[in-house]
Amino acid sequence: MFLTRLKSGKIITGAESGIIGAALILVILFTLSSDSFLTQYNLFNLTRTQSLYIFVALSQAVMLATGNMNLSVGAIAGLTAVIFGYSVDTLDLGWPLALLIALGVALLAGAFNGFVMTVLGVNSFIVSLSTLFIFTGFVYGISEGYSYREIPADFVRIGRGNFLGLPYLFYLMVGTLIAVWYMFRYTVFGRQVLATGSNLEAAKLSGINTGRIIMGANLLSAFFAGVGGLLWVSRLGSAQPAIGQNWLLISFAVAIIGGTALAGGRITAIGLFCGGLIMVLIKNGLILVQANVYFEQAFLGSIILLTILLDRAREVWSRKAGKS
Repeated sequence: MFLTRLKSGKIITGAESGIIGAALILVILFTLSSDSFLTQYNLFNLTRTQSLYIFVALSQAVMLATGNMNLSVGAIAGLTAVIFGYSVDTLDLGWPLALLIALGVALLAGAFNGFVMTVLGVNSFIVSLSTLFIFTGFVYGISEGYSYREIPADFVRIGRGNFLGLPYLFYLMVGTLIAVWYMFRYTVFGRQVLATGSNLEAAKLSGINTGRIIMGANLLSAFFAGVGGLLWVSRLGSAQPAIGQNWLLISFAVAIIGGTALAGGRITAIGLFCGGLIMVLIKNGLILVQANVYFEQAFLGSIILLTILLDRAREVWSRKAGKS
């Protein structure tokens, strides 16, 4: 069968080992370059930011795995954050109920994206580019540009508290990545997502309802974006309409650095973990070594391009090795 040809059975692949190696090299370099790198305060901030970046990346990676993309992940996060803030601040609802309402809105946004892609047959780039502006319009229309600051202390504690020196968000992120790993390795839905991304036509011939799979990926993408937006609120202590505005670069960068294939068919939990670590190491390390932070975007862009080129070289080498 087509599904049996997917190479997702290994826990650590050759591509993942390269990502892990790159992360370890950066850790060693920044440890040797700065005495402040391994302090408890710095490690707490680093792992907390990494955890948030992972949720941002997951919202993009699940779509990339199907061979599509979602440019509206940041707008969905902002909408989720604003709905949550409006519910607890203006409507005076309890935060658990407000959280469910906000995530419900996020899933509706994902369902709308999925409907236009699968039922109306519009390209994912066009759909998500359009809904990026639509959802952003709702964000500022609802909030009128103001932040909601009356966020319950219990909810804020999720984003600011720690256990054994590591933030609560870190444990939540690790648990989520384990669930993602399990889904793509052992569940029918996860395997069909990879099959759809690897070869859409072959997946259809194998009897996979690719429309349903892409719809499911859109819902997952929106869910992760919504969770990421809510966790950002918890970290900041306020629901700001600006949440998610800079997520586009982060979502693609962490996913691609973490080994998610742009053409679809590959996503790795270990790779995403290391991709998020590499991303925060670059940002954090540049500050610690007092590098010119104005070149940060250039550093990130160069690393993304290098990662794509190395991945492409690996694919070409694997193809040639298979023929020989």
